[in-house]
Amino acid sequence: MPGSPPRLATTVPTPAPLPPLASRVERIEPFHVMELVKRAAALERAGRSVIHLSIGEPDFTAPPPVVHALQRAVDAGATGYTPALGLDALRRAIARWHGDEFGVDVDPQRVLVTAGASGALLLACAGLVERGDAVLMSDPGYPCNRHFVAAVDGVARPVPVGAAQRFQLDAAAVRAHWTPDVRGVLLASPSNPTGTSIAFDELARVVDAVRERGGFTIVDEIYLGLTYDHAPRSALALGDDVVTVGSFSKFFHMTGWRLGWLVLPPPWVGAFEKLAQNLFICASTPAQQAALACFDDESMAIYRMRRAEFRARRDYIVPALRELGFGVPVAPDGAFYVWLDASAFTADSDRFAIELLEATGVALVPGKDFGAHDPQRWLRLSYATGLDQLHEAVRRLRAWLPARAPSR
Repeated sequence: MPGSPPRLATTVPTPAPLPPLASRVERIEPFHVMELVKRAAALERAGRSVIHLSIGEPDFTAPPPVVHALQRAVDAGATGYTPALGLDALRRAIARWHGDEFGVDVDPQRVLVTAGASGALLLACAGLVERGDAVLMSDPGYPCNRHFVAAVDGVARPVPVGAAQRFQLDAAAVRAHWTPDVRGVLLASPSNPTGTSIAFDELARVVDAVRERGGFTIVDEIYLGLTYDHAPRSALALGDDVVTVGSFSKFFHMTGWRLGWLVLPPPWVGAFEKLAQNLFICASTPAQQAALACFDDESMAIYRMRRAEFRARRDYIVPALRELGFGVPVAPDGAFYVWLDASAFTADSDRFAIELLEATGVALVPGKDFGAHDPQRWLRLSYATGLDQLHEAVRRLRAWLPARAPSR
């Protein structure tokens, strides 16, 4: 065509080899549960009925006041950057909630609003862990905690713990495994995958043991609002030097909104603000605006009703699993997980989980995601789904399990 520019050559040059990835990538393992979730999704697409007892995500979503607050914020154009520490009103609300729910007085100036609890843990590790520093944590434990440490070139050091310790680190374990390269401990109470809490007097002994060694204590408290058998107590009651992590994902049912927080020792706030400014700028502004409504009386009434529903689910599923022949050596007192001993049925929980899914459509998570301490005997069940689904899962398990030859 007259006036058209000449065509450029279309020969694509042979690509040069890509440079190597950073070595830390190799130290971060895949999240194996996601492979099982993909299998479950494929079964559903093929028309199968699947009961999801795998993912740690509440089946409840944000209550109406929170959704309406989001809509108002967006309509008002309240979507620009906030300070890196978060909205002052939200920091005050989080601090006040600690007093109302856990009886601990928190200065709002210590609160740093983050892009989810994951953002909080990454900031905590970036601020406290030097290259080569070791951090003690429990095995079994949430796998991403190991990877947050690895991401800043630290060394996660999982400590095997059993039923006698409620699958939690205790002071004796901290003392026994503390070596010159250990910088601190990362705890979770209540815990994923076990749903167990650290008894408060034992938590105090752990904090004291760490203090004696000049280390830091980070306590992941994202499930603290979902505590069932006793009044929850925050590690913040043990002193201003303890760092805690909170989240709007679990008790507040805002998983995809990606909003959490840190409570920091007062002298560290400025340094962590600098890190947050550079790494995240700020947490999602619409999510922060909406989260202010979490603390309204209407929202809190909904959350407490839902907490009672989670407890009812736990009170059904734990005895049912024991009746089926699974071991539940420690009944969960928080979160929405049961840590199951499946050794009566299998010597390989990974294969068992796949066979169970294929045969019955019940999706559980094998233990290998959560540590290296005898993982092949363990499964994690999430009861973050309705009682009707739990009843159906038990019915399917009861029909299928007798066909399996016991491994013992």
